[in-house]
Amino acid sequence: MPYRRSTRFVTAPDGTRVAWHTHQGNLLEDSADTELAERPTVLLTNGIGTSENFWRYIVANLEQDHRVVHWNYRGHGSSENSISGDYRVPVHVDDLERVTEAVMARGNGRPPLHVAFSMGVRVLLELYRKRPDLVPAMTLIAGTPGAPGSGKDSLRARVALSATRGLFRATTPALPLAAPVAHAVMASRFAYPLGRAVGALRARAPRADIDEFMHALRRMSPEAYWYTLRGLAEGHAWDVVGRVRVPTLIIAARDDTLVPLSEVERMRDAMPHAHWMRVDDAGHAGLLEAGTEIADAVRAFLVQHGMEAARPGSPAEPLPG
Repeated sequence: MPYRRSTRFVTAPDGTRVAWHTHQGNLLEDSADTELAERPTVLLTNGIGTSENFWRYIVANLEQDHRVVHWNYRGHGSSENSISGDYRVPVHVDDLERVTEAVMARGNGRPPLHVAFSMGVRVLLELYRKRPDLVPAMTLIAGTPGAPGSGKDSLRARVALSATRGLFRATTPALPLAAPVAHAVMASRFAYPLGRAVGALRARAPRADIDEFMHALRRMSPEAYWYTLRGLAEGHAWDVVGRVRVPTLIIAARDDTLVPLSEVERMRDAMPHAHWMRVDDAGHAGLLEAGTEIADAVRAFLVQHGMEAARPGSPAEPLPG
């Protein structure tokens, strides 16, 4: 799905170029930067492997009166593969810090309002730990501060996480053999029905959007995906959650099989000031399956906290919580 956007890059200390994209809406290309500069900026942080069409409902809702920016993790989209080979969470956090500063420099100088999905929730919370001045508000969608069970003191949780990390290490040598098989499955006509059969996709998941997502995954370096995924099993940001003092909206999908609802509820319980929204009949692809509902909730959150004026004739409904 094509978008009208401009692409720029920041360069990490290891030389990796990380892409960020400014959506232009209906503005003329020559004047877009000038017209967008004074608008409130919303910065979107992806999930692992996520293609940009996952954001299409939020972009369509906000781009006519906001400066909407999304960026790509290293090894994703238009960003380069990591020159150092490092895909650990702290590296992505450093990249988000640089992107945020670049976005501010080309805009009105104020930090953007952050929206994060899946893996992006962990990355954004880690940025808040490091640079709270760059995060004036956050929307956290279908993600948690760490792998399931992380941040718990129980023996069972520690054993399960240790086993997961050991499994990642043990199976890494098989990556060259597994990658072609995974690519073949993603390229086949069975990918979508398989996702439906295992519960990863709901009936209202648009097939065309899922096909676009699969195409983006096939173009990714298997090493970039695997080592990014492996990095998510290390550490967590649960200790940050209780210290968050900025306006926050948490959105969970009831039928998410990848990020259990109970884990997102656990995060909500640790952030009593946060607004809460549960989307029914939506799984981990809720940004597509319930895109209009989620986009409307994000706008209502911005309006309710005075981060923008409601559009004339379209008063935003107050959010629960």
